[in-house]
Amino acid sequence: MEEALNSATQSPNSKVEPSDTRENGAAHETTVTKKKRGKRRERTRKAKEIQVSQPSTSHDPSPRQCTKATQTDNGQPEKTMATAETQTRSPLVRDKSTQTPGIQFAREPLSTPQALATPAQLPTQPPLDQLPRDQVPPSPPASPQGPQEKQSRRKIKMRDPNELFVLTWNIDGLDQEDMDERFPKLLCYLSRIRADIVLLQELISPIADVLEEIMTDYDLIRGNNSGYFTGILLLKARVKLLQSSVVNYPTTEMGRNLLMAQLSFSGHLLWAMTSHLESGRPSSQERMNQLRRVWKRMKEAPDDHAVIFGGDSNLRDREVKWLGGLPEGISDVWELLEQPEDCRYTWDTATNNNKDVDFKAQLRFDRVYMRPGKEGAKVTPVSMKLVGQDRLKCGRFTSDHWGILCKFSIEL
Repeated sequence: MEEALNSATQSPNSKVEPSDTRENGAAHETTVTKKKRGKRRERTRKAKEIQVSQPSTSHDPSPRQCTKATQTDNGQPEKTMATAETQTRSPLVRDKSTQTPGIQFAREPLSTPQALATPAQLPTQPPLDQLPRDQVPPSPPASPQGPQEKQSRRKIKMRDPNELFVLTWNIDGLDQEDMDERFPKLLCYLSRIRADIVLLQELISPIADVLEEIMTDYDLIRGNNSGYFTGILLLKARVKLLQSSVVNYPTTEMGRNLLMAQLSFSGHLLWAMTSHLESGRPSSQERMNQLRRVWKRMKEAPDDHAVIFGGDSNLRDREVKWLGGLPEGISDVWELLEQPEDCRYTWDTATNNNKDVDFKAQLRFDRVYMRPGKEGAKVTPVSMKLVGQDRLKCGRFTSDHWGILCKFSIEL
């Protein structure tokens, strides 16, 4: 039946040659291929034109950004993209319209002031030697968890509950020179002495942060959180913090204040205070005003509290005389202990070479005052010694100040 239908639709003279069919198919395929290649070349050419017209960016934009940046509503390339401004600017300068928040790193170093001022550039961390002093972290110290540390912990458990150890020390945290030796040595002193109360001056935040991380058996109270400031470390096993407060000096030009902490030691109530009074000879009057405020706070403490103040007073002996001497009820611990000569000078440039000065000075800048309570336990100073007098390998000391370690007895 099929053969009959085919013969009916074809004329007698028509013939189908298989070879002609193959040749026509090949020709058709060639034509289609040429058209595809032409369209591909056309798209490539247009893409190149668009890339030239776009300002350089520091990242690969998202597909949505590509569409908006390279096409108009009808799908044709945007011919107004390459303005005179975008053609003449440095390829490293970013156009705001091409920036994506958070992707702001340049592929090449910026070398022109205009490029450095580009808002899109991320701020980079400067080298350590260019950081503000209060932002330079100390070198990571070795953890003091050695045999001496374990021995110190054993001594704490065996320590007489009626003996109170107080250390006051200006650690000179502002001086970053040789800190890779000085700071580990400071940790060594603190971990070996294990004072119940440690009164520190010239702390900076990086040092305070490391102290909190390493000395986990102490509570740290900060007098501030920026610049340089005072701090109090309290040995948790023996001292309980009840409250703390900061008294700002209203006329200070150096950001100084008084840091106070109310404590319970072996069940006995006391106040611990520290301050870094105004520095320098021209600040004599302000320093004396601040000292008056310290004495006032010591006298105002409740009668059943003993008060111990330790700090860098920057005082000259004549300034105490100008104030009429110590107020009634407040004593200088160094004087109570009959003025031991080996503890007289706490800032001694004749021995301590940490400060490059062209003069020799021996001054009792660092002092410990106390006001015994009229009621309750009796607090009495027993001994005093200087700390930090070991010279380091670098030829300097832990600080330009010697620390003062005092021992007190507490009797009911």
